[in-house]
Amino acid sequence: MNGSRRATLRELARDYRWAIRQQAMSARAPRPLVNEGDPSRHPVLLIPGVWETSGFLGALEQHLRERGHRVHTLPGLGFNLRPIDESAELGAEYLKRASLEHVIIVAHSKGGLIGKRMLLSAPDRVDKLIAIATPFAGSRYADYFIAPSLRAFRPANASLRALAAEEEANSRIVSIYPRIDPHIPEGSLLEGALNVELPLVGHFRLLADPLLLAAIDEHLD
Repeated sequence: MNGSRRATLRELARDYRWAIRQQAMSARAPRPLVNEGDPSRHPVLLIPGVWETSGFLGALEQHLRERGHRVHTLPGLGFNLRPIDESAELGAEYLKRASLEHVIIVAHSKGGLIGKRMLLSAPDRVDKLIAIATPFAGSRYADYFIAPSLRAFRPANASLRALAAEEEANSRIVSIYPRIDPHIPEGSLLEGALNVELPLVGHFRLLADPLLLAAIDEHLD
């Protein structure tokens, strides 16, 4: 096994260890669905990635609350295993039910794909998407999984390719991603979006990194 391959496996292991700890912590400390913050600021909808509950983004949610943002999570999403279009419909229904407008979606991984679909399906309610480590072009590693929830990220997946073709939404997307993402070798650069690469490594661990939090703050308003 060459050095590059060993380094990738090490980073994957570190990333999964962080994710497992975070998932366990979020299960013990459920968070409220809505935070009433400064009404002059954009409401924020947080969308986690696949196999992530809303509490998985706990560090990010706390950061946003401390800065006065009105933070919402998406009820009924569970572990985010639904198809992207179905989850986006769930999100659009929630925004309508809660009478939310000028929303900024902050989303991790698969959540960014759901957020992009919501930019298209609810453009009157969503102003911007800040996507974190999102596989806009898929991940070749998805070929090695059997679970439909993970195989949906195959670059050849028809739904993923159809969403990628919807380029008119890209101008309202800020794609923030690490220098090396061991889960997405294709990267998260999105043509037509504002792309922000951070000098970080990992797919999950960056969610609590000060560099990521600062980058999100810069593009929230």
